[in-house]
Amino acid sequence: MATRKPSIDQDLIRDLANILNETDLTEIEVEQDDLRVRVSRAGTPQMVHAPVAQQQMPAPQPVAAQPAEAAPVAATSANAVTAPMVGTVYLSPAPGSKPFVEVGQSVKEGQTILIIEAMKTMNQIPSPRSGKVVSVLVADGDPVEFAEPMIVIE
Repeated sequence: MATRKPSIDQDLIRDLANILNETDLTEIEVEQDDLRVRVSRAGTPQMVHAPVAQQQMPAPQPVAAQPAEAAPVAATSANAVTAPMVGTVYLSPAPGSKPFVEVGQSVKEGQTILIIEAMKTMNQIPSPRSGKVVSVLVADGDPVEFAEPMIVIE
């Protein structure tokens, strides 16, 4: 019985390499079903055909054991503004100054809601929609990963 290798999607690899160039990231990895593709500036692109583990997360803790801010993440993830890049979050334009937004404040689409520092570049992150800030899920100076929820706007 012959095992069929998955074909390499050259366009996917090119798209991932372009994302690396556009965002100044050093590595990006994508998983779909049992296929994992990682593109890195430091090495060569890798394609791995391996089963993806379905349960990698530990069992959820009781709500009482979690910080008060963590509860809205699951319920309002569709309304969460996610990090467009890896970096460090700053909630105000300068240390000690008033934050860009606070819980309960109304924001307009395009209004700066925070800054992400990536590769010594300060990137202003605009609100993707108008609404009310329901929750701020990150603290000033926190590191964030790509697609990590940061602020919930409803």
